[in-house]
Amino acid sequence: MKTRKSISKRFKFTKTGKILRRPTGLDHYRAKKSGKKIRKSRQWVELSKAEAKKIKKLYGQGKKR
Repeated sequence: MKTRKSISKRFKFTKTGKILRRPTGLDHYRAKKSGKKIRKSRQWVELSKAEAKKIKKLYGQGKKR
């Protein structure tokens, strides 16, 4: 089964099976946000179990390493 490239570009799959995503609100309107908020938004955020299940299904069983 082919992987969906849009999913592989947007998410990271860890070796332990967690799925990480970028935080929302980073692409524009950054001037009005505080530096603290911008720095904190550089970190990846873990998906909830329900969202992770959907993404794994779309991706095709998750990334094999």
